[in-house]
Amino acid sequence: MARRLSISMAVVLLAAGMSFMIMLSGAGTLALAHEAVSQEVPMTTNVEERVSPIERSFLEQIPRPGLFPQLKEALKERDPFFRDTKLDVNLRTYSFYRDKYDESVSEAWAIGGALAYRSGWFLNHFGIGAVGYLSEPLYGPDDRDGTLLLKPGQKGYAVLGQLYGRVKLIQDHFINLYRYEYKTPYINKDDSRMTPKTFEGYTFQGASGGKDGAPGFRYGGGYITKIKEKNSEDFVWMSRDAGAPLDNGVWFGGANFSMGRLSLGAINYYCEDVLNIGYAEAKYTWPVTRELGLLFAAQFTDQRSVGDDLLKGYSFSVNQVGLKTEISYRGALFSLAFTMASSGADLQNPWSSYPGYTGVQVKDFNRAKEKALLVKAAYDFTRFGLEGVTAYALYVHGWDRINPSTGQDVPNENELDLDLQWKPKSGFFKDFWPRFRYAVLRQNEGAKNYIHDFRIILNYDFSLL
Repeated sequence: MARRLSISMAVVLLAAGMSFMIMLSGAGTLALAHEAVSQEVPMTTNVEERVSPIERSFLEQIPRPGLFPQLKEALKERDPFFRDTKLDVNLRTYSFYRDKYDESVSEAWAIGGALAYRSGWFLNHFGIGAVGYLSEPLYGPDDRDGTLLLKPGQKGYAVLGQLYGRVKLIQDHFINLYRYEYKTPYINKDDSRMTPKTFEGYTFQGASGGKDGAPGFRYGGGYITKIKEKNSEDFVWMSRDAGAPLDNGVWFGGANFSMGRLSLGAINYYCEDVLNIGYAEAKYTWPVTRELGLLFAAQFTDQRSVGDDLLKGYSFSVNQVGLKTEISYRGALFSLAFTMASSGADLQNPWSSYPGYTGVQVKDFNRAKEKALLVKAAYDFTRFGLEGVTAYALYVHGWDRINPSTGQDVPNENELDLDLQWKPKSGFFKDFWPRFRYAVLRQNEGAKNYIHDFRIILNYDFSLL
């Protein structure tokens, strides 16, 4: 078991080093946002504002101003525990429709959101918080279950998804206790339905430097015991959520280093007798002119069974390499990405969205031996007077996939995604975020060889305090 873990970490560090050399041989402060990240945050078409899976790990959330400054004024003389209280609201409605290769349909329309409370610091070191989530059906035929907007049976639910204590050791160094949300590449909230995944655990995060162009170092780790899935009220052991018949959590640790426009990071996840995942990523942004920017990035994932191999009942290992480049110019963004997986198994992402550069709306293109090529064009219409209106189209072609158990070829698939969204940065609607998404997936064989996926999402986020 120890030998497998050390091999996986060595592979990750080697990949990080190789990615570092690749970035140095190419010619920023933030990296590209691949598709899973873009499901959770509004679209940006400037490469210097793009955020990668590894870079958003261990970041502190920046509080936004409240709607009622007079209440804050009334609390200004109180203890910081009360004075700095934050109360945030997310209102969300989501319509989802997808037909499938087997001619079944999943469809629902739900309404709900979240109410989040976070205290200020007591004695400058101790804080608490909680987030409640709600999803209720507006439309949900019994024979069209499976959207993940609602519980099985098209039923609504309410859950206290976060309930945490925090300890501030020193500036920018925190301990997080119990139910919390995380944003690392393979443990994250995957907020692509009504409510996100959240976790029970005990973790540490810290940051040093990184201000005014200085080198920065962010790091963190800990032990995650349980997970609440997107459409669930229950927390279950991480190992059981992955599919293994035992109660184990996940140890993880990682770091991200930034120096100017160069960023380099790696993280490892270890679930005893189940799975080890290593991930490394590097990127470099290059502002060629005031309006023209380039971005180069590379990523590497290594996954393997460990200990008693209880996930699949046998030993396996698989890895995936990804490369991506983007060009931004006067509100336009053009992306090109490629990923290639080895043949040992399909890659696993039971506790998160998939961080691969070619993972998109319907498919992740991360199966055994699969290669995938993504092309994407996006545009921000602000310069035409439509502030915050963005649109994109992308196309992914996946090929060479095999069934890892039999070694037989599996039909190739292609996916086309279209996205239109509006997220103004000022004015009366600055907290409003409507989004319209459509995807069509095609495979080369089968009586029904198309999948259609329609989504309409309306978010309204604001702070009461």
